[in-house]
Amino acid sequence: MSSHKKVSLSEINQSIDTPNNNHFWQNLKAFLGPGALVAVGYMDPGNWITSVVGGASYKYSLLFVILISSLIAMQLQQMAGKLGIVTQMDLAQATAHHSPKWLRYSLWVILELALMATDLAEVLGSAIALNLLFKIPIMIAILLTVLDVFLLLLLMKFGFKKIESIVTTLILTILLIFTYLVALSHPSLQGIAEGYLPNATLFESPLAGHESQLTLALGIVGATVMPHNLYLHSSLSQTRKINHKDKNDVRKAVRFMTWDSNLQLSLAFIVNSLLLILGAALFFGHASEISAFSQMYNALQDSTIAGAIASSTLSTLFALALLASGQNSTITGTLTGQIVMEGFLHMRLPQWFIRLATRLFALLPVIIVAVLFGHQEKTLDQLLVYSQVFLSIALPFSIFPLIYLTSKKSLMGEFTNAKWNTILGYIISIILTILNVKLLFDIF
Repeated sequence: MSSHKKVSLSEINQSIDTPNNNHFWQNLKAFLGPGALVAVGYMDPGNWITSVVGGASYKYSLLFVILISSLIAMQLQQMAGKLGIVTQMDLAQATAHHSPKWLRYSLWVILELALMATDLAEVLGSAIALNLLFKIPIMIAILLTVLDVFLLLLLMKFGFKKIESIVTTLILTILLIFTYLVALSHPSLQGIAEGYLPNATLFESPLAGHESQLTLALGIVGATVMPHNLYLHSSLSQTRKINHKDKNDVRKAVRFMTWDSNLQLSLAFIVNSLLLILGAALFFGHASEISAFSQMYNALQDSTIAGAIASSTLSTLFALALLASGQNSTITGTLTGQIVMEGFLHMRLPQWFIRLATRLFALLPVIIVAVLFGHQEKTLDQLLVYSQVFLSIALPFSIFPLIYLTSKKSLMGEFTNAKWNTILGYIISIILTILNVKLLFDIF
């Protein structure tokens, strides 16, 4: 039990009852939910551009990257959820609690920048979807996304389980739409199977007019394994009521949190695979013509690109999925903003004020970009790809503290990471960091 006084997301902490038995299905049902909000970050609009363009540029060869990214995500999210349950602190609180002041503030600045990069993708995705569906000007659509904060505050009044249900419904909507689109596009099953196997083409020189495979691969990793999700999960895993004095109850909570996390991340893995498969099956050879959301929207109704299945219905379905994805992501992004600000800065302000402040803080760069490039949607979408790359650069600053904290016996007790898990975590973090440095040199 931590001596840390302030609980994470106090209005929903320990707010959901769990069964006082060992019945598998009853417990799974009670613990299912936080993983859905975490999974949202693994299929937000930022993933769409990198995955679809990856498929359109290099067919199915980047599916292996999506598989590896998803496995890394499962490992790290399990650590994050476990940290929250065992220590009753979220990752921001735990990091701040074990860091000197200079490091605490430095990490906060890096994470706020990462949250801005995350918000960039979420807000632009929602705004572009509103623009495509209802012809609302991009600038007004961006400002409308501020209302998401008030929607979240309203939903909180009905209990957190309701938010989990809404998010799960939107995830299933996205999954159904892309399953339908991929089924219509008749992908190569052999190509898909081979795509999940490792290949050495990742480090080859890029094709003329295309992003390099490594840039797109790191974009996929950045868009898939996202820093803010680690903070989010370490807080949301504390929403279930458990008796921390009973080690069996804590063990049960960790076990079912892991089930919830892995099941929901498997759904995100399927959605990301479908995005890349759609790019490969429908848009291969047209990568330069679908590098923006509106271009994808138009391509789905252009028979010269999408072939015989092209129709305005497909375009509308695509825009609806984009809106669902953006809305889901803004809910989780706002919650994470609150977790990070409260955890690192120990701010004790009203919840609505912290939510609104973090939202507006994150919206600022989006508005600046929209003012400067308002009528150049391709520039906005290009910025999305680079925002995902920035996320993969910010990632080590979240992973290293997480692995360090969850491998501390004095903090985690019997729930300390297995030695192999800690070593694997550090190897992954070091490899990601080296690849990111290489990527920076390649881009700049």
